Amino acid sequence: MTTSYPFLAREGWVHTAIALIAAGAVHALAGWPWALPLWIFVLFTVQFFRDPPRRVPALNRVVLCPADGRVIAIDNLMDPYLKRPAKRVSIFMNAFNVHSNRVPVEGKVMERWYFPGSFLNASLDKAARENERNAVWIRTDEGDDVVAVQVAGLIARRILCYVQPGERVAMGQRYGFIRFGSRVDLFLPPACRVTVSLGDKVKGALDSIAELPR
Repeated sequence: MTTSYPFLAREGWVHTAIALIAAGAVHALAGWPWALPLWIFVLFTVQFFRDPPRRVPALNRVVLCPADGRVIAIDNLMDPYLKRPAKRVSIFMNAFNVHSNRVPVEGKVMERWYFPGSFLNASLDKAARENERNAVWIRTDEGDDVVAVQVAGLIARRILCYVQPGERVAMGQRYGFIRFGSRVDLFLPPACRVTVSLGDKVKGALDSIAELPR
């Protein structure tokens, strides 16, 4: 199944339009040398808000990667949302990664929590506890609980989430976006087998993160 949206994510339409207008105006009035920094910013804006189509693999009992980035944490701890032992996999997105977020498992959205907070560097472990964040709890048809947490970063100032409790979601479905650098934490059943390693570069809706217990 291929999931596709406008190549330039709708979250970036206003930012890109403003950058284009500013670059074009300065270019016309003052010439290209003065406008060059603005044209570079236009390119940065387009690459940041790009949202290329993804062909979601047909896999069973797996947890799909929710975001592009690098694996920065794999550990066992208490899930602060469901108050249970869990395995956590954290993915850090830098400013050059695709920032749309994808649903890791098919199922039903059981609950959603939003917490205001700080804007620490998202690669720091304490950012998962102190930064602004949005958590979505999904239960699969087999009864497995997965919590995906969008965490704001140092310059991220907007977490967007488009799913609500009671809604059914598909694996690989686009469900949110975080602007300008951030991370996504997955809290998984403790019996699952993590299939990535620290430092791995992963892609949302394409790579498998873990296998759920059978």
